[in-house]
Amino acid sequence: MKNIILIAAPAAGKGTLSEMLVEKCNYVHISTGDLLRDASREKTELGEKIANMLQNGDLVTDEIVFELLEKRLENKDILNGYILDGFPRTLEQAKKYDELSKKLHIDLGVVIVLDSEYETLKKRIVGRMLCPKCGSVYNTLTGVNTPKVSGICDKCGESLYKRSDDNEESFKNRYDTYLEKTKPLIDYYKEKGNLYFVNSEDKEEMLKSTLEILND
Repeated sequence: MKNIILIAAPAAGKGTLSEMLVEKCNYVHISTGDLLRDASREKTELGEKIANMLQNGDLVTDEIVFELLEKRLENKDILNGYILDGFPRTLEQAKKYDELSKKLHIDLGVVIVLDSEYETLKKRIVGRMLCPKCGSVYNTLTGVNTPKVSGICDKCGESLYKRSDDNEESFKNRYDTYLEKTKPLIDYYKEKGNLYFVNSEDKEEMLKSTLEILND
């Protein structure tokens, strides 16, 4: 299967699509955030350095991220195809990732942009409710996964809560940042001819369209 770079606005369905592709196609899901968190727990000089950066809220340098990513991409389990989630985020990172791919003789694959209307994404964020006990996710605005009893988890009966940053103002800021940072990436991959847009309003259609791209 083709390797995938996922580009998506907040709440566009990146996690949902990744889960479905891992289950259906045996893809390996690689999140740079997970790589950093895993490394921070290692009792090494680099691990302690990353742990301190994360604790202090400092940005981890591209050099460290690429060091971890290169190590991960040397594993044999990626040979069937992998999903790169949350990376690259900038044009400079995209160019460095191209260099890393060539160095490791890895095919760049396809870049998929998950496309949804602004109002849909806003409702997914602003209406989101979470269960602190079992981790179930609900929504009070989209009409999907609405709790049967308001404010109560269907599965375990725990009271649901709302994240403090799940509000309209916070979402708008995150969405604007996404547009600003990803436009150069979209233009970059469009020139390479490996960029595809997938409508992510409906998760089954999102999966179907993605599979068509991968099997083309």
